[in-house]
Amino acid sequence: MYKIYGSVRSRAMRALWTAEELNVDYEFVEAAPRSPEAKAINPSGKVPFMMADDQIIPDSVAIMTYLADKHGSLTAPAGTIARAQQDSFVQLVNDEIDSLLWTAARHSFILPEDHRVPAIKESLKWEFATTQNTVADRMNADGPFVAGAEISIADILLSHCVGWASNAKFDVTNERLIDHNAMMRARPAFKRALSQGG
Repeated sequence: MYKIYGSVRSRAMRALWTAEELNVDYEFVEAAPRSPEAKAINPSGKVPFMMADDQIIPDSVAIMTYLADKHGSLTAPAGTIARAQQDSFVQLVNDEIDSLLWTAARHSFILPEDHRVPAIKESLKWEFATTQNTVADRMNADGPFVAGAEISIADILLSHCVGWASNAKFDVTNERLIDHNAMMRARPAFKRALSQGG
C-alpha cells in the first residue's frame, strides 16, 4: 500500500486526487512541512512525498506520474508523441502557473518575514493574467480535457493550480480554465481526496 504524506492544503492534494482517480489503496498521513513526522522519513522535511515499496518518492508531479505509469491510466504511454505533448503541458503549468503561485506563497508566509518582498505579488499577478491565456491556448480544442477526450494527470495538475490561484487572490478570467476547473472539481475522486483533510 502507498503512503502519501502532506496536507490537502498543499501540493499533496494532487497526489491524493490522482490516487483516488486510479482507485488505488493508499494511506494518507497528515504531515506539515518540516514537521517531525515528515523529517522522520524525508530528511528535507518537504511535503508531499510518497512511500512506495519502502522507497521515498518526493515531489507531487513525480508521484502523479509514477502512479499513472504504474497503473496504466491517466497518462499517455511513455515513448509516444501523445506522452511528449502531455509532459510538455505539465511542464508548462509548472513553469508558468505553479512557479508564480509558489513565489507568491513564499513572499506571503513561507520565507522569514525580513526576507519577504510583498510588492512582488502584484508583478506575479500581472504575469498570471497573460499566462493563463497561454496555458488555455495549449489545451486541445476538442476538449473537454487538456488532451481531448481522456482525462490525464495534466488535468489534475491544471485544476489544482487554478484552484490555488483563486485561493491566493489571483484573478482567473479565462473561461476555458474556469469551465475546466468546475468540471474537474465536480468529479467524485476530487471530493474524496478533499475529504482526507477531515
